[in-house]
Amino acid sequence: MAGRLENKVAIVTGAARGIGAAIARKFAAEGASLGLIDIDAAALAAFAAEMSASGAAVVTAAANIGERASVEAAVAEVIERYGRVDVLVNNAGINVFADPLELEDEEWRRCMAVNLEGAWHMIRAVLPGMIAAGQGSVVNIASTHAFAIIPGTFPYPVAKHGLIGLTRSLAVDYAPKGIRINAIAPGYIETDKVRDWLAEFDDPAAARGRIEGLIPLRRIGTPEQVAHAAVFLASDEAAFSTGSVLTMDGGRSVVYHD
Repeated sequence: MAGRLENKVAIVTGAARGIGAAIARKFAAEGASLGLIDIDAAALAAFAAEMSASGAAVVTAAANIGERASVEAAVAEVIERYGRVDVLVNNAGINVFADPLELEDEEWRRCMAVNLEGAWHMIRAVLPGMIAAGQGSVVNIASTHAFAIIPGTFPYPVAKHGLIGLTRSLAVDYAPKGIRINAIAPGYIETDKVRDWLAEFDDPAAARGRIEGLIPLRRIGTPEQVAHAAVFLASDEAAFSTGSVLTMDGGRSVVYHD
């Protein structure tokens, strides 16, 4: 049986690890040819070798998505290999947390450049081809920070709020041209960043228990679960979905108080 992304060409940013790597693996299993982008060239090369060894069609491009020229060069490499881009997953992102009045201007710019502007750079680079083809799907990996604020995380939620706005605005503008643009808003997901953060506590197991106790499903999610959602939104199964935000946080964001 053909995969749900058979004969599709998909770009995944932040692909070398975590949620991005899980999405790339799942997309390949569903038949997609991959364009993998990450700022960490060494990690990207290692992951691409793993994917190629498993039989996946892969082309890589090391790029800083916060820089438009870098993005355009990376997308050009993918198009040179495959001739088109059918699916884009904007997954790359960075954590920038600071006291608002102590935040350096450069840190503000870095947060917005990667978490918000980078997604727009990527979308702008693939839109012309999608418009010409009359079809395309974009999946933006946002965050529950886009609508549920954790104290002390400024300005990250500002960028993620913007990413939801970007998703919805472009979805409306390009729906008549056959292009669907949706987002996924993960909560706590078992990535290296989350594991490293938990490891900073004096008692990591107790810290994990406290976090899991806040989540109605009583567990932290996995990158693979986000990947399943990305496959759905990227595939024709979600053909009537655009401008939507799929929340994946175990029910945490609907809790009024603990």
